[in-house]
Amino acid sequence: MLHLTLRQLQVFDAVARHLSFSRAARELHLTQPAVSMQVRLLEESVGLPLFEQLGKRIYLTEAGREMQQYGQIIATQLREAEAVFEQMKGLEHGELRIAVASTANYFATQLLSRFCQCHPGVEVHLEVSNRADLLLALEQNRIDLVIMGQPPEGYDLEAASFMENPLVLIASPRHALAGRHGISVEVLANETLILREPGSGTRGATERFFQSHGLVLRSGLVMNTNEAIKQAVQADMGLAVVSLHTVTLELQTQQLVVLDVLGFPLRRNWFVVHRRLKRLSPVAQAFKTFLLAEGRQVAQLLQPGPVPGAAG
Repeated sequence: MLHLTLRQLQVFDAVARHLSFSRAARELHLTQPAVSMQVRLLEESVGLPLFEQLGKRIYLTEAGREMQQYGQIIATQLREAEAVFEQMKGLEHGELRIAVASTANYFATQLLSRFCQCHPGVEVHLEVSNRADLLLALEQNRIDLVIMGQPPEGYDLEAASFMENPLVLIASPRHALAGRHGISVEVLANETLILREPGSGTRGATERFFQSHGLVLRSGLVMNTNEAIKQAVQADMGLAVVSLHTVTLELQTQQLVVLDVLGFPLRRNWFVVHRRLKRLSPVAQAFKTFLLAEGRQVAQLLQPGPVPGAAG
C-alpha cells in the first residue's frame, strides 16, 4: 500500500511541471533540499524512481509520468470535493477555471465582468490559448469550461452554443475592393489572404468556404494572433477573414473595413464546452447557465454597426 501525503504530491507536481527542483522550490517557497526530500520520500513509498537526470537536466521516468497523471486526478477530485462544500455555502466563494480561444478573449472579459458583479466572491482563473491548447486542456481536465468555436468530432465533449460568431472579410480602407457592393467570390481568387495558423477554427472555416466554391487560397502570410493579422491588413498586405468581434474598435475608427462579399459573413457560433462526464462545480455550472442566458445580449452590445451581407 502506498503511504504518501498530499504535500508530497504537491511538491512532485511542481517539480514535474518545471522539470527543475530549484524552480519548484521558488514556486512553493521552500528550500531546494526540502523539495528534494519530499520527492525522495515519495519515491521510497512508490519503490521506483520518478525522475532521472541526464546531464544537467531532469526528466520524468515512466513511473513519474504515471504518478503525474494520478496526481492530476487526485487534485481534480479534491477541487470537486471543495466545490461540493462550497455549494453547501452557496456561491459566495469558489473558483472558476476557464480557458478561451484567443479570438474569444475580445468579449470573454466582458462576460466575466458581468458574472463577477453578480458573484463578487468568485475567484476567476482565465487562460487564453489557441485551439490546439484548448483541446489539450480539456483532455487533461485542467479547466472547468472552454469557450471556443465549433468543437471537433471524436472528442467526448458536451458543447452548447451561446452566441453567434460571424466571420467577415476585412481590408484596408485603401484597398481597391473597399466600398464595392456585391463582390463575387471569384474576385477573391486574385487576392492575397492572410491566414491564421493550421488548426485554427477561423482558418478551417475559410478553407472550407473557398473549397466549396472551387477556389484555391492565395496565402502570402500565416500569423498566429489576431492583432498581427489586423496590423498586416491595415498595412495593405492582404485581406483576412476574422471574427467580427475582434475588429469592433478598428471598424469604428475606420482603420479597417468589412468587404461586401457574396456569401459573407460566414455563420458560426461560440460554444461553451466541457468534458461530457465532468462534474461541474456550482460556480462553473452557474457561469455556464449565465453564458446561455446572457451571451446573445452581449453579442448585440459588441456589434459595431451594420455589416455588409448580414441581413437575413
